[in-house]
Amino acid sequence: MLNLNDEFPLVPGLRYLNHAAVAPWPKRASDAVRRFAEENISLGARNYPDWLKVEKRLRERLMRLLNASSTADIALVKNTSEALSFVAFGLDWRAGDQVVISDEEFPSNRIVWEALKPRGVEVVQVNLGGSDPEGALLAACGPRTRLMSISSVQFASGLRLDLPRLGAGCRDKDVLFCVDAIQQLGAQPLDVQACDCAFAMADGHKWMLGPESLGVFYCRSDLREQLALHEYGWHMLEHAGDYDRTEWQPARSARRFECGSPNMLGAMALEASLSLLEEVGMDQVAASIEQRVLQLQEGLQRIAGIQLHSPLNPARRAGILTFSWDGWDNQALFARLREQQVICAQRGKGIRLSPHFYTDPELIEQSLTVLSQLRQG
Repeated sequence: MLNLNDEFPLVPGLRYLNHAAVAPWPKRASDAVRRFAEENISLGARNYPDWLKVEKRLRERLMRLLNASSTADIALVKNTSEALSFVAFGLDWRAGDQVVISDEEFPSNRIVWEALKPRGVEVVQVNLGGSDPEGALLAACGPRTRLMSISSVQFASGLRLDLPRLGAGCRDKDVLFCVDAIQQLGAQPLDVQACDCAFAMADGHKWMLGPESLGVFYCRSDLREQLALHEYGWHMLEHAGDYDRTEWQPARSARRFECGSPNMLGAMALEASLSLLEEVGMDQVAASIEQRVLQLQEGLQRIAGIQLHSPLNPARRAGILTFSWDGWDNQALFARLREQQVICAQRGKGIRLSPHFYTDPELIEQSLTVLSQLRQG
């Protein structure tokens, strides 16, 4: 039987509410990396074929997590920004083309599109503050719109968008739909087929509980050859491993975006972490996160002067709750909380809290007590 205290041992005094930034690893990920290191010390790469089996399982887990149609749709990339760059600098843009984004995007999903300005591409930023953010985004898509790129969950407010509606709207308007899923994948179920995603990407170090520098890039099969390649090497070839072959072509699968040697160390950790999410089940993960966010919400609402900046409707959020406090400077409040070992982040209009499914409810109560004591002080 799964014991989450074994996977995430409690550290006395530590209240970790920062999974929307960088998450702790489960013990099984640490064990996998330790075994990998010990094997390297004693055997080097003698068992490399076994390492490739782990990488294969990782692709299969990511395929299931995204509900992609095949592992051929999955590329292992360094991070979300790299995958976004594959799209931005792979498409054949024409002067006057437009990209629609929101006005709340993390820089990764803004700068990459603004960098296309020399090619004549215009970035249209849409305000999400109204009652119908999806309607506003789709209304901004005109005849010159080539692509919509949106974070499924906004990093500062925690607003979760209706991806199936956006995907269907983009399809009807003949607009490519690109999803930065870093704040959803591992926290909420995500179905790239049901959402009509052309592209989706996420890092492994947040809700997927993995290491930094290893993420996933989903590229729909009919679009892979439409993205011009800008990185080349032995690993992205259709016949990778046939080193004597002089004729070559890019892999037909999404491996075409993986130019060189894989991050095998990261693969060991992320594959183990995803095995935990699969064991628990994404529906249960999402339900547990919602319970903890609701616990935080209700506790914060009991403290006079606190303003919540995240949606209160569970259908509009994943794992993020952001608040500010009248009379407190956000930076000063963040520093005081950190002194009390409440690990959070300063984002947007306030302090961002982000528990995961395994977060002990008692730690949430302790964090709320810390805030109450700050008020009393």
